[in-house]
Amino acid sequence: MKGSPLEMQKIKLKALLAVVALGAVVLTNAPAQAAGTIKPGLKIAIMPKAINNGYFTAWNQGAQKACKELKAVCTYLGPTQATGPAQVQFINQVIQKKYNVLVISAADQNAIVPALNKAKAAGITIVTSDADVASTAASSRVVSILPAASASIGTAEVDWIAKATGSKGSVAILSAAATAANQNAWIAAMGPYLTSKYPNMSWVGGTVDKSVFYGNDDPATSTSQFDAILAQYPDVAGIIAPTTVGVLAAAQEKQAKNAAVQVTGLGLPSQMAPYIENGTVGQVGLWNPIDLGYVAVYAGASAKAGIFTGKVGSSFKAGTKSYSVTAGGIAYLGAPFVFDKSNIAVFKKIY
Repeated sequence: MKGSPLEMQKIKLKALLAVVALGAVVLTNAPAQAAGTIKPGLKIAIMPKAINNGYFTAWNQGAQKACKELKAVCTYLGPTQATGPAQVQFINQVIQKKYNVLVISAADQNAIVPALNKAKAAGITIVTSDADVASTAASSRVVSILPAASASIGTAEVDWIAKATGSKGSVAILSAAATAANQNAWIAAMGPYLTSKYPNMSWVGGTVDKSVFYGNDDPATSTSQFDAILAQYPDVAGIIAPTTVGVLAAAQEKQAKNAAVQVTGLGLPSQMAPYIENGTVGQVGLWNPIDLGYVAVYAGASAKAGIFTGKVGSSFKAGTKSYSVTAGGIAYLGAPFVFDKSNIAVFKKIY
């Protein structure tokens, strides 16, 4: 039954008011939605520990992929020596050139902090990737994008050397620099794990901290330190090199000297393929540094856009995956992947 003309006008008026009200809600919410997007044209600095390193070349490859997707203007810059003071000079350049975001792998967990705080004060959003600053300086960055929990990386490398040596004999470590916080954390996890799980294995120096030789992420220094291990401990059964530069140098020198010592560590499959394929090295492992750089750029851009806070429990999206922040302001990629004869032919073509 139809209503009177007056009733019909009231119904139309109510409908019109409802549409207007809905439009007002949409208009009110529109600015908030716009603020939650990553704007194109961000200036992002990508800073490795050192630019002349294959690992960081792959890291930058992932970063540049993210930059292209975000329509950001990205620059790969940094020192040729992996030291904190060398990085500080480039951080100052980032400040002077007024970048929006800095993605950096910390060569020194303490030395770069004052410069990072200066950059933060200048309005630059900072994300550490691959290697973080000291936990006491976590406020200098929004978040740290790390490969995996330190303990899982350290214990995995012990398992790899145990497999290579038959779970017996003494082990030395060929690390990067003494100031490399990420490698120091992995090494700290290695110590008690080897002692408790492998009773027939030991550290050449008696304890893990006394068994570390530093190659400074330099090929020549790493080679000489490999030789120093063999000279000081001729019966050493295995060497763990938790650095792509170090493990490559160790593999090359082992092959050149036809040394019996077993070698493993963190290595790029493209670099380690010849030594795995000819049996010089049984296996190495690594996360994908391409992913590490890719995710870090998305974290920085998301934080700059105000859609990601970096607080524990907060999350951001990179590509099709979401990453959540855990204690200490850290987001992890996942456990290291193992490369051996069964899969090296595939992965050496990727990175």
